[in-house]
Amino acid sequence: MTVAPAEPALVVRPLAGPRELDLFHRLDYVLDHELADDLATGRRLPEWMWVALRGDRLVGRIAWWTSRPGAGPQALDFFDLDPELPPEQASETGLRLLQTASAAVLAGGPRPEYGRFMPADWREVPETRRYLETLFGVLEASGARPLVERLRLEWRSGTPVAGPGDRLSFRPVRDREDLLALMTPVMEGTLDAHGQADLASGLSPREAAEQHYDEELAHYRTPREWWRIAELPGTGEPVGFVVPVRNNYHPIIAYIGVLPAHRGHGYIDDILAEGTRVLAAQDVPRIRAATDLGNVPMAKSFARAGYITFERAINFVWDAPGTPGD
Repeated sequence: MTVAPAEPALVVRPLAGPRELDLFHRLDYVLDHELADDLATGRRLPEWMWVALRGDRLVGRIAWWTSRPGAGPQALDFFDLDPELPPEQASETGLRLLQTASAAVLAGGPRPEYGRFMPADWREVPETRRYLETLFGVLEASGARPLVERLRLEWRSGTPVAGPGDRLSFRPVRDREDLLALMTPVMEGTLDAHGQADLASGLSPREAAEQHYDEELAHYRTPREWWRIAELPGTGEPVGFVVPVRNNYHPIIAYIGVLPAHRGHGYIDDILAEGTRVLAAQDVPRIRAATDLGNVPMAKSFARAGYITFERAINFVWDAPGTPGD
């Protein structure tokens, strides 16, 4: 009688160094092309990049990222499993990989949000949907919950940009307080799920605005002169603002808002057009942006401005403190 060879034991470990990047690349994801530069610049560390192996076969991988080299992990943005794994084995492998790597990398500290980019039609393609729902099931088994699904948007060079109108005038943001004074009322009644989560956590609108500014906006290195405040001509009354920047990878509309008193008048189109003009003037091939799937007014404004939905994204969060598996 022939006895089938035993399956190799599952080994979960971090990369031994950048030389093992080819091993990490045996599974595929849309951000693979950024890994080498992220390692070279310190946005990723080998000890933040883990693999699950059965013999020589890569069956899972996971990795964290930071926008500021030297800081701790800010986001969990790689989590992939071998699509050929049977569903039960995929779930077991994914949970062990997630728990083991999180315990080592985070050492009991806060668990950063998980974000994944997905095809815009991911629900309509059966194999894509099955694969992603397996990953999401692992996340939920570890205590995570879905926070929001988002549209990923892109304006491409050659797309017409609306010229300046006469309804609003624009000026550069003067300083931190100049923008915070407008971000604070925009937080009230926001449709953005991350903003709503900040307020639900107990932060006041001012505190949520300060956190957003200090943890994200303050770290962009492109000129602050690009940031614009929209005002009513003649009176100078502020209507809203837009923050066009370049992040580590692309020109983006980082933040845009209309003050509550001026919503419902279509000003968002004028403000978005201004932010798009600022970046398009830099002769960029594309401008990226994102908005929550549920923020229908903002999605429609991006569509009117010529932005297309090229992907979707989903975010999961862990509300409970501690390390997975505690």
